[in-house]
Amino acid sequence: MRLLYLGDVVGRAGRRAVHTVLPQMRSERAIDFVVVNAENATNGLGLTCAHARQFFDAGADCLTLGDHAFDQKEMLHGVEQDQRILRPLNFGKAVPGRGAGLFETADGRKVFVALALGRVFMKPTFDDPFSAVDEALRTAPLKGRADAVIVDIHAEATSEKNAMGHFLDGRASLVVGSHTHIPTADGRILPHGTAYLTDAGMCGVYQSVIGFDQEIPLGQFRTGVKRGRASPATGEATVSGLIVTTSDETGLAVSIEQIQIGGVFRRSSD
Repeated sequence: MRLLYLGDVVGRAGRRAVHTVLPQMRSERAIDFVVVNAENATNGLGLTCAHARQFFDAGADCLTLGDHAFDQKEMLHGVEQDQRILRPLNFGKAVPGRGAGLFETADGRKVFVALALGRVFMKPTFDDPFSAVDEALRTAPLKGRADAVIVDIHAEATSEKNAMGHFLDGRASLVVGSHTHIPTADGRILPHGTAYLTDAGMCGVYQSVIGFDQEIPLGQFRTGVKRGRASPATGEATVSGLIVTTSDETGLAVSIEQIQIGGVFRRSSD
């Protein structure tokens, strides 16, 4: 099976880039299942139901969110109405929606997707992500109910993401980090067969500060004072993510390929 994961989509530029690239990529690369992290897709904070539908129309099978899951208040209902949208597993039990789901590909194979928030450097502190993911995976074990398992660990600390990768090695097809918007260069297959990447990066404008216009964040870093709300950067966006191919026999990874399409990455390689 071929799995595509796209990192945090930031604002209009990121949405447009994904909508442009995804349909052709899905066809040309023979992708079986697509996960998009969309928690910053609507003006940089959260996701609206209309924008979620646009991602599904472009070819996404599942959308993951993160700590900004409900910044757009309509998503409190959206996650209930469309179970292809996942909020973090380790939110409180009373929070609407679900943090994991078992999905079916066009040819009938099953893909289990789970999303958890890290706790290191994150505010507020959430429930233990390791226990939450462990419990979720027991409901759809790899090559039990699921032909492939994808875990999105939405966290600030690289060490916490790395620990999650090793914790799930051999039990997941892919463990991939999101949240920092910066693509890391450590994509690899772990010793027991799980594909791992600390952060997939973002689908957004890289001539920015993590996808946002530079002025307000630069001012805050220099003075310690936040003067207004940063807006998503405009311009040509880069689509960042990875493609993982899994074994039909084991569900584990046989290859991992990081991708950066368009924007600053294309210009730097010309």
